[in-house]
Amino acid sequence: MTDFHEPTPDERRHLRRCVDLAREALDDGDEPFGSLIVDGAGQVRFEDRNRVKHGDETRHPEFEIARWSASNLTAEERAESTVYTSCEHCPMCSAAHAWMGLGRIVYAVSSAQLTQWRESWGAAPSPVAPLPITAIAPDQVASGPVAEFAAELRDMHARSFGV
Repeated sequence: MTDFHEPTPDERRHLRRCVDLAREALDDGDEPFGSLIVDGAGQVRFEDRNRVKHGDETRHPEFEIARWSASNLTAEERAESTVYTSCEHCPMCSAAHAWMGLGRIVYAVSSAQLTQWRESWGAAPSPVAPLPITAIAPDQVASGPVAEFAAELRDMHARSFGV
């Protein structure tokens, strides 16, 4: 279920960190994606960026958060958490998120935006259908996109595609 609202200052700060993580990934030769998880008390517990450049296409930061949460958070802590991410989860990450019972997701740009950008650059389509989070996890609460990050992320993704 979509729960869009104007982001709070804390939500903007967390999304800014995700965008910075995406830039770190890009600067390291990886795809520009970054994510973090915040517990119910508002503390960042784990963050990561994309790490697929060496051939393991499952090394998405959202998937790493799901894996990390299995060993480091109780079921209750997972449910009370919020995951922030530079781009809406792909189907693999949406499923991992739902299986782990993680809480709300807040994303800066949508998979629809990213798909539209890729098409405009003549890039090959993603090997996975660009479905919204709630198409994979219907009961998941997700918020986004947040317009203020779109241009910056578009530029990063364009750079990653050599545009």
